[in-house]
Amino acid sequence: MNPRLTLAASVAGAVIVALDGTVLTIAQPALQRDLGASHAQVQWTSTGYLVAVASLLVFGGRLGDRFGHRRLFAIAMLGFGTASAGIGLASGIGWVIGLRVVQGVFGALLQPATLGMLRAAYPPDRLRTPIAVRTAAIGVAAAAGPLVGGALVAGPGWRAVFLLNVLPTLVFGVPALAARTPQPTTAVRLDLPGALLLAVTLACLVHALVALPDQAPALLVAAVTATLFVRHERRTASPLLPPDIIGTRAVGAALGALVAASAALSGALFVGTYLLQDALALDPMQSALRSLPLAVLMVAAALSCPRLLRRAGARRTTMTALGVLAGGILLLSRASDTFTLCVGFGLLGAGFGAVMVAATHVVVREAAVESAGVAGGLQQTAMNVGPVLGVAAATALMGEGAGLPLTALAALALTGMAAGRALPGRFASIDNEHGHPQDRTPVPARR
Repeated sequence: MNPRLTLAASVAGAVIVALDGTVLTIAQPALQRDLGASHAQVQWTSTGYLVAVASLLVFGGRLGDRFGHRRLFAIAMLGFGTASAGIGLASGIGWVIGLRVVQGVFGALLQPATLGMLRAAYPPDRLRTPIAVRTAAIGVAAAAGPLVGGALVAGPGWRAVFLLNVLPTLVFGVPALAARTPQPTTAVRLDLPGALLLAVTLACLVHALVALPDQAPALLVAAVTATLFVRHERRTASPLLPPDIIGTRAVGAALGALVAASAALSGALFVGTYLLQDALALDPMQSALRSLPLAVLMVAAALSCPRLLRRAGARRTTMTALGVLAGGILLLSRASDTFTLCVGFGLLGAGFGAVMVAATHVVVREAAVESAGVAGGLQQTAMNVGPVLGVAAATALMGEGAGLPLTALAALALTGMAAGRALPGRFASIDNEHGHPQDRTPVPARR
């Protein structure tokens, strides 16, 4: 597997998913008018996708471990592109919602595969830079999404937002499908009961958080199925979540940091929209310009993070970055002038970019090659559940001002520092060959 081509494919898959989500937000009002849809129906174009992708990410990663990440990547890219084309040609809102759920299913196959391919293509001591490049590309996509979406909606219309996905999915999906893919060396058994229980748990949890309040039944179902899932995993011979991953202290800490950081960032951006446009009376373009430093510094931090990881280690890098993220949120809670707003958004981007690279590096590196898909699925689950949690918390605390929710979100980012304390320091420069069981347990370098 050519590492450079693998990195290009991984970046393309991650960017397509990131761009699709950001441009949809811009396209929703035009989609609603054109199809005569209600606000609730339009909301389900996002909720249906989110529930599908969040509930299936871990199982999608396990399928990659079983059948090969490149093969799953190809199927997911082509399926995602086909669903996108269907949405672009849809005649009614029902078709759009249904095909968005289909998109979510293929997205759940695609996202872990992009990380699983990197784990298989690069030795552990060279994973930092590919993950940083992938993260930086996601940052660029997130920044470009509103601009691309606005241009497409204002020009050819909202359908072009979805048709945009078709060409790149073909360009990367067809060659990956045609390439000869070696079978995984270790036969991985699929834990279907565990996958079903986890999917129901995550689907109910995400739906309840999105649809708050009055979602006690969904939360109750999530609690019951989560209990059954844990019980099943402890008893089955081939668990969906291998003990050598989920039982690793560093992986749990990294996932906790990712949830805290993504929740704090997404919640802050949700509140920040109202702060900029309501409290400060800025129009959407003025708001976008003031938040632009977020994307710029997120990319810069992601690209600088490999050097930070080599010098300071994952623990110090992640904890410092979470502190920077919290500081940016607190600054926004008191900002009223352009300079302070730009600095606040810039700190958000710098902190989040570094956390995402450092924590993702730990999750992917800790996994053995035969469990890389599950590790990627867990990372992506954290990155999907965190934003839902952050926006739900911000919505619940939104009252007469932005101060209280932003302060609470800053505190949430700081709680991630407690998890960060369990992350490893600097890794040794010499690693075991990937694929050997020992390569998932890093050896901290002596200081």
